Amino acid sequence: MNQQRFLFPVDLQYFNGEKTEKATPHKRQESRKKGQVARSADIAPAFVVTLIFLLLLIGGSWMFESMLAIMRESLSTYTLWEVNPENLGRLTLQLSVAALKIVGPILGVSFLIALFANYMQVGVLFSTEPLMMKLEKINPIEGFKRIFSMRSIAELFKSILKISTCCIVAYQVLWSAKDQIPSLALMSVAEILSFAGWLIVKVGIAIGVVLIVLGILDYLYQRYEYEKNLRMSKQDIKDEYKKMEGDPLIKSKIKERQRAMAMRRMMQEIPKADVVITNPTHYAVAIRYVAGEMAAPMVIAKGQDFIALKIREIAKQHHIVTMENKPLARALYSQVEIGQSVPEEMFKAVAEVLAYVYKLRGKVK
Repeated sequence: MNQQRFLFPVDLQYFNGEKTEKATPHKRQESRKKGQVARSADIAPAFVVTLIFLLLLIGGSWMFESMLAIMRESLSTYTLWEVNPENLGRLTLQLSVAALKIVGPILGVSFLIALFANYMQVGVLFSTEPLMMKLEKINPIEGFKRIFSMRSIAELFKSILKISTCCIVAYQVLWSAKDQIPSLALMSVAEILSFAGWLIVKVGIAIGVVLIVLGILDYLYQRYEYEKNLRMSKQDIKDEYKKMEGDPLIKSKIKERQRAMAMRRMMQEIPKADVVITNPTHYAVAIRYVAGEMAAPMVIAKGQDFIALKIREIAKQHHIVTMENKPLARALYSQVEIGQSVPEEMFKAVAEVLAYVYKLRGKVK
């Protein structure tokens, strides 16, 4: 049996619905509104850990002296105070202020760094969509799928990699100080505390730097996954375009209704006209002029063929003068839109027509 062949090129990806196209700006915007952005949850904690240990390296001695001062004050002064509500209040206030001076810089820097790290990733974003209650979140089947999905497995390997790397780095830093450990027996307590503090800060900074590197790599991975999940098929792009532009049938009906409404408004204005200038059968233009209110005569209705016939019929019903002037009717129809004033080059011709109409009616304007 001969195999059938397509006689024209066919894009199989279009029919299979494969998501091979980059996301459109509209889909990116909709995804951002839902709180779906490329963000690594590891970058902010990594920077915070590193900066905290750097602060301890810079101001650790001052913090230690401040804590010793609080302990001395507590042992030398506060123990002599009489126990009463007033003294307890003063004691609590003084200790809180002293502790805030020590902890405040760390908390402030941690907050600013976390805020800056998230801002660098996603910018300014506020969305309540992730907080909304969805039944699929409590669906055990969907939960089981999420637990054993490829994304969960990838997160597991990332966690193992982070823990393993941090342990190796901490081991290397501690191992580098092995030669100094035997000499601790000959040091004073202050020297031992200083050595231990320096070693802890060194381990913390090293781990923080490693976490920053892993966080940046994680952000690149999250960016890749985000772009992959946002991909669209050619049919998705076509459907989105239709949705944004609107269904052609609906658009045509809307335009038809708009034309009908505009036609009704125009027909309602014809009884206010002073004269209708005709071709006499193909064109009809209704002119209105109110002295003192208008700077020039205005076209309030115009039409061709069937609409021109309707304009003449309404003008006849309301006893509006209909005057034949082929060149003027054609010029007004082609050059002046409804609601616009008559241009200067047509003033004389229109004025002659209006003068004749007013004379015919016995009016003077």
